[in-house]
Amino acid sequence: MKSARLALSALAVALVCSASAPAQAPAGAPAGTTGLCNDGSYTSVASKSGACRGHKGVKTWYAPVTTASAKPAPAPSPAPAAKPATTPAPAPAAAPAKPGLFSKLTSKPATTTTPAPAPAPAPAPAPKPAPASSGAPAAGGGPGMVWVNSSTKVYHCPTDRYYGKTKNGKYLSESAAQAEGDKPDAGKKCF
Repeated sequence: MKSARLALSALAVALVCSASAPAQAPAGAPAGTTGLCNDGSYTSVASKSGACRGHKGVKTWYAPVTTASAKPAPAPSPAPAAKPATTPAPAPAAAPAKPGLFSKLTSKPATTTTPAPAPAPAPAPAPKPAPASSGAPAAGGGPGMVWVNSSTKVYHCPTDRYYGKTKNGKYLSESAAQAEGDKPDAGKKCF
């Protein structure tokens, strides 16, 4: 009976001690990891207080808890893990979001993916025909033709920005436009 009580008390002491001891960092965690944040990222900050600020708090703390009066103990270096015969290529380490924090990607092996083929370029839209006034020839009017703005009685040369673009107008030869009494734009003759 005494031996049963002794065994039971030894078991109780072992349970109490193991409950207060910090958890061990997982094998896939980066070197120097002291905790796991609730969002799945790792931290290497020595103090638990504020270690996962901005990462939804601390989920699991691996380092011994330090008090304000005691000096923080250096993080234990993890034992090197045995490598299997074929190891996947390690993922590139992402820059930490904050000092002492690691990205989730540092513990996952890289996978090679084939990029999706680029979409075929869309066909070029068909050019829009220039609005033609009633009875006017096609845009451009042909060689030696000017665009006469019917509203202002001013004609525009083929090199002018208003050539064929005013709301009301027609294409005429320069001599026919002058015979009608139309004036050249900016006083410059075209031909």
